[in-house]
Amino acid sequence: MHEKAPILISQLTLAYGSQVVLDGLSLAVAGGSITALLGGNGAGKSTTIAALLGFALAQTGTVEVCGIDPARSPDAARRLIAYLPENVALYEHLSAVENADYLLALSGERTRHGVITDAFAAAGLQEGAWHQRLGSFSKGMRQKVAIAVALLRQVPVMLLDEPTSGLDPRATADFHRLLVEVRARGTAVLMVTHDLLSAADIADRIALLESGRIAHEVAADGVERFDVRALHARFQIVPDRQVA
Repeated sequence: MHEKAPILISQLTLAYGSQVVLDGLSLAVAGGSITALLGGNGAGKSTTIAALLGFALAQTGTVEVCGIDPARSPDAARRLIAYLPENVALYEHLSAVENADYLLALSGERTRHGVITDAFAAAGLQEGAWHQRLGSFSKGMRQKVAIAVALLRQVPVMLLDEPTSGLDPRATADFHRLLVEVRARGTAVLMVTHDLLSAADIADRIALLESGRIAHEVAADGVERFDVRALHARFQIVPDRQVA
């Protein structure tokens, strides 16, 4: 799997000053699969995302996005990534449709109006909000706009940072259904989350990050997929650190 994995991290060490954040991290996400990365505050989850986007430079080890080193060729790597941050930066004075159209154009893609509104509907954003300015939107509504934009990107890698934050249970279920479609088209999805239940519902693999490396990893298996109780007990003992 590792040779063909669109997301491939090997023995990655990364520090901010004297603080080692990632300490020999190795992680691979195959095309057409979803990996959920869980960990305590400061375990290195956000830094892992930053390394894949080319914003954090490794001291040792390798990071590859479809064979591209994002530190050396950040623009080339980012063109292959749909990224959904936890705190989405959208334009208050533009409508939901205008935001989507503009953000997709920035990524070099043009999408028909009907395709955008179909994505909003699939993400659970009510039709009455499609042409409203975002200044009046709740966090959950903004998240649905961002989810729709991310899902419209036809790219081989998707990075999700706390994607269900601000979503109610029904919206979370809608999001999971959309992720199934993304996985079916062969995208490699890495989802950073604190939501163990969400991860257990949708992920093919759950990895627990502890002190900058994978401490425990398990693949979905059988009807129940994961032993959530055992994972919860394991997750509870992951220590917090000072750097994310």
